[in-house]
Amino acid sequence: MSSTKWRNLIMTTYKNQQAWRDVQNFLPKKYHFTNSYHPTEESWNWKGNGVHLDTFRNPKAKAKIILFHGVGTNGRQISMIIGGPLALDGYETITVDMPTYGVTDVNPNSIISYDDWIQCGSDLIDAELAKDDRPIFLYGLSAGGMETYHVAARNKKVKGIIGMTFLDQRSKDVQMTTTNNWFWGTFGIPMTKMATNMGLSGFKMKMSIPSKMSALVNDPDCLKVLFKDKTSAGNKVSMKFMNTYMTYTPDIEPENFDVCPVLLTQPEDDRWTPQWLSDPFLDKITKVPVTRTVLRNGSHYPIEATALDDLHKYILGFLKDNLKG
Repeated sequence: MSSTKWRNLIMTTYKNQQAWRDVQNFLPKKYHFTNSYHPTEESWNWKGNGVHLDTFRNPKAKAKIILFHGVGTNGRQISMIIGGPLALDGYETITVDMPTYGVTDVNPNSIISYDDWIQCGSDLIDAELAKDDRPIFLYGLSAGGMETYHVAARNKKVKGIIGMTFLDQRSKDVQMTTTNNWFWGTFGIPMTKMATNMGLSGFKMKMSIPSKMSALVNDPDCLKVLFKDKTSAGNKVSMKFMNTYMTYTPDIEPENFDVCPVLLTQPEDDRWTPQWLSDPFLDKITKVPVTRTVLRNGSHYPIEATALDDLHKYILGFLKDNLKG
């Protein structure tokens, strides 16, 4: 079946998914979606994949923010904590389910790599700029933070990037700290490379096996909900994705990055990716402003009221500062 014909047959939404509603119960009430406050679901055909977008369209908005999840979350979970709140402030927000996560429909004839994620993000920017010339900012949670950098380095047309972490997976410190144990930190890259070279690039494994997914959120009950969700923390990824994710080389190294300002929004009580893992990469960025902020009491996936209020406040300030004039 051709990718075009396949895409005409399938469209998946969050309408009947219980998982995100269960996660929502752990958020402060003002972050809950209602009958009158919720994203519109769109499907964007990218290379035969039906990429799911949670959107708050606003043609009067002065800027658009495209939001990326990490390897333990999905787009709906990001829509709830920051996509929706920024929309209430008058910004247009577009939250992406990268292929194999969330409810994006993946072309069955493809094996997704991390480079596909970067190209998908860059192509989405171009697609939005083709509609109008309003400035575009990127936000990324967890691994989505570094993804904003990688996408900006490739696309070069964004106004600013905001990340919860900026982890260079080529760093041994990052590998040893963010994986589940010494074994995965030491042998994860060689194993996934060997599997790919042996023709097992499509073999899938739960991301929670090699990664420290147990530190995704500090509330144990919320963590249980996320682990059961096969579209986020319970998701499986291919050997090809894992290998390309852990060995990815950006189009522009940090010493030469001059595309746009950078904002770090680091959760204070992040037990997976502490700030000292992001600092070495950010220290190398000297050609554009880099601002580092801390989200009080925040988990890696922040559900705490203080952390969410800080996230909202710091992003709003960053947007306003970079839209002046």
